[in-house]
Amino acid sequence: MPRLVAIDQPAGPGFLEQLQRIWDDGDAAFPVDQRLPAAAKQATMAAMRVGEYVEPGDALVVATSGSTGVPKGVVLTHDAVAASARSTSARLGVEADDHWLACLPLSHVGGLSVVTRALHSNTELTIHDGFDADAAMASDATLVSLVSTALARIDPGRFRRILLGGSRPPSDRPTNSVATYGMTETGSGVVYDGVPLDDVEIRLVPTESGVDEIHLRGPMLLRSYRDGSDPKDTDGWLPTGDLGRWLEDGRLHVEGRRGDMIITGGENVWPEAVEAILRTHPGVSDVAVRGRLDTEWGQIVEALIQPGSVAPTLDELRNHVKSQAPAFMAPKQLTLVEKVPRTALGKPMRQAQPSPADPATPAPPSMT
Repeated sequence: MPRLVAIDQPAGPGFLEQLQRIWDDGDAAFPVDQRLPAAAKQATMAAMRVGEYVEPGDALVVATSGSTGVPKGVVLTHDAVAASARSTSARLGVEADDHWLACLPLSHVGGLSVVTRALHSNTELTIHDGFDADAAMASDATLVSLVSTALARIDPGRFRRILLGGSRPPSDRPTNSVATYGMTETGSGVVYDGVPLDDVEIRLVPTESGVDEIHLRGPMLLRSYRDGSDPKDTDGWLPTGDLGRWLEDGRLHVEGRRGDMIITGGENVWPEAVEAILRTHPGVSDVAVRGRLDTEWGQIVEALIQPGSVAPTLDELRNHVKSQAPAFMAPKQLTLVEKVPRTALGKPMRQAQPSPADPATPAPPSMT
C-alpha cells in the first residue's frame, strides 16, 4: 500500500530528486515547512500522519496556510496535479523553451505548484531556497510566481509572465503580471485575472449577509482532507468561504473571506478595501484591518498599523479614509504594532495577536 512520505529538506535540486523518488515508489509526498522548529515539525508530521497509508493515486498532502490557526492536510491526486498543470500552462501559453523559477515556500501550494507545473509541462525549472531579489533577477527564467512584496523588489520586465498570489495584488501591477485566485484545496490558482481556467466552473451562492459565496468545481480540486473529510458537496462543488460578485465585463471579483467581512452599524466593510486606502498614508508602513465586537455598532473597524517614521493618529487615518470612501469604512480603533502578522505568502493574519509597536514601552492597546 502507498504511504505518505515527508520531504524535510530545503528547496533545491535535492527536494526535486526526493519528490520524484517518492512518486516513482508509488507514494505521496508531504513537504515540511523548513521554517518550523524541530518540535513543531514533528507535531505537524504527526498531524498529517506521515508514514501512514494513502489512497492509490494520491500525489501530495499539502498543509493549508493556517490563517485560521488550524492547518489541514489537503490531499491532491496525480490526476488533480496534472489537470492543474494543463489548465495553467494552456492559459499562460507555456512553450518548450520557457523556464520556471520557484522561489516561494515549497510547503505551500503557491510554491509547490510551480514545481509540479514544470514537471508536467517538461519545461526547465530552477528552485531557489526562498526569495532573493538579486538571485531572481540573475535567473534565466521566463516564468515566476510571486507575492506582491516580492514583486516590488524586482524589475518585472525581466520575466515574460509573473503569477501573483497570496494577498491582493497592487492596483498598479505590471501588464505582464496575472492576478491569480485559488487556495490549497484547488491545487493552485484557478481564476486568472477574474477568468476561470479551462475546466474550472464558478457559481455564486447567496448568503445571509446578502453577498454571494464563491463555489468552485474542476478536476484539479482536492480529493479530501487528510482526516478523510471532503469539503465538496455531492456534485463536486467546493464552497470556498470567499465572497464575490460578477463584474459588468463578466470577470469574477473576490471581495474577501466570509469571516473577514465587518458589519458595522448594518454596513458591510471589506478589510482589503480599507487597507488599500490606509496604505497610501505617509505614516503607514504596513496595515491590516479587522472587525472587533462592539455593543453599539455590532462591530467596529480596527486598523493594525505598523507605523513609518512618524506614527499616525486615529483622527488622521479616519480623515484619510473618509476622503476616499464612505465614513462608515473609517477605523474607529487604532492599534500600533511592531509588525503586521502575515502568512508566508503575504496574507494578513487578521485574528493573530500582534506585538506592540515598542516592546520596551508598550503602546496603549487602542485609541478610540
